[in-house]
Amino acid sequence: MSQDASPSAAELGLPPIDQVAWIVRDLDRALETFEPIFGAFTRMESALEGCDYRGRKADVSMRIAFGRSGPLEIELIEPVSGESPHFELLERYGEGVHHVRFRVDDLDPPREKLEALGFEVIWAHAMPAIATRWAYLEAPPERGGALIELLEMPPGTGA
Repeated sequence: MSQDASPSAAELGLPPIDQVAWIVRDLDRALETFEPIFGAFTRMESALEGCDYRGRKADVSMRIAFGRSGPLEIELIEPVSGESPHFELLERYGEGVHHVRFRVDDLDPPREKLEALGFEVIWAHAMPAIATRWAYLEAPPERGGALIELLEMPPGTGA
């Protein structure tokens, strides 16, 4: 596909990016770097059961911190145990930017459009009790394998 024929974010049903996430080996050490830049972060432990990960069910535990740069959320993720794309990237490339996130009203239409462009859902989860679901989509390896998160969450809640 030529650059002229590339769909825009609006045609894909994507709003502006609302989050940039970093993968880190040690959250406390990373906060020593990031808090002087972005200010105080909110920390949490996250244990997720039954995520869809590369075609199978997987559990994961992570330490997470959320900060802000204007309207952009900054997320730091330290994988602790289990299986997830966070461990995968950390093992393959080390610490660094992990994904960007788009918060959408309904993740299915942009997911379908991204899949038509060759992206593949590699990690997904739904939490019906809080009307929230997300999917991580990976670009084809020949196009860099970048990760995009689509988050469907009711307005005024969560991240």
